[in-house]
Amino acid sequence: MSRPAARTQGPRGLRRFAGPRPPRPETCELCGVVVPAGHRHLVETEKRTLVCACTACSLLFDRPGARTGRYRAVPDRYLTDPEHRLDDGVWERLQIPVGVAFFFRNAALDRLVALYPSPAGATESELDPQTWQQVLDGGPLAALLEPDTEALLVHRWEGRSGCYLVPIDACYELVGRMRMLWQGFDGGAEARAALGAFFDDVERRARPLAPTGDRS
Repeated sequence: MSRPAARTQGPRGLRRFAGPRPPRPETCELCGVVVPAGHRHLVETEKRTLVCACTACSLLFDRPGARTGRYRAVPDRYLTDPEHRLDDGVWERLQIPVGVAFFFRNAALDRLVALYPSPAGATESELDPQTWQQVLDGGPLAALLEPDTEALLVHRWEGRSGCYLVPIDACYELVGRMRMLWQGFDGGAEARAALGAFFDDVERRARPLAPTGDRS
């Protein structure tokens, strides 16, 4: 007599594989502990990459003596210069096709690196770095800029402009958001709305520098 066929679970048994898997939690890339949203980052200077870090690990690299090693902690300060002005003529000299750009000082190259968001991600400007120096590097924010971990973020819109000193990971967060939402030639309404929300948040966080006459 033949043996009865084995009962299969069929669709019921596969159901647990059919749905979307829950996202894996982010972990500290140094010690492996799970990190919450809004956790700090380190810059791995040799590769120019961001590394997720828990509070304990980030504090190890947030001391003056640890600012020249392989990892550098990204600061959390936001500053703005209310006296900054960037007119249309100056912006045209920068040859940036969108209204946003950021630049940071690469310690290994010992020069400014200028980038702007695009559908392909962070795109490096091919403009002569000396032009960036002449146009932007004379401002007070540039003098405060920490190499590799902070950036000067410039925004030009509706005839106005803003210049901010921000953590470098904030700039890459903006790049990722624009890459995900960008549509068409000008980015589309959703990308523009996200850009506006991003700069609203920057404005809320940024501490204004004192007027020139009040600076010691």
